[in-house]
Amino acid sequence: MTSKFDYSSAVIDVVKLIPKGRVTTYGAIADFLSLGSARMVGWALNKSGLVDNSTPAHRVVNRKGELSGRNAFRDSNYMQTTLESEGLHIIDNVIQKFDQHFWHPEQMINS
Repeated sequence: MTSKFDYSSAVIDVVKLIPKGRVTTYGAIADFLSLGSARMVGWALNKSGLVDNSTPAHRVVNRKGELSGRNAFRDSNYMQTTLESEGLHIIDNVIQKFDQHFWHPEQMINS
């Protein structure tokens, strides 16, 4: 008997580990989970009903540090407002000093 990998649950589990004040990318999560596609991560987060649970999906951005998922939230300013409350500085929907705030899921293994 083989078990089916539930990538949506795996994505949510990883997103819940992103520390406050840090962000990761769709691609970093996809690479970590060997999903092969950043779009699958975005689809899983969108499907999850992120605003109705405790998943900090506002901490997942595109590879350029852009708040590309902002329209998935009921309030399109939610990502920026929440990230700014966590200490990040955002201009024109782009995280400033993105590399300083970036967290890779592999860091949870190495810490």
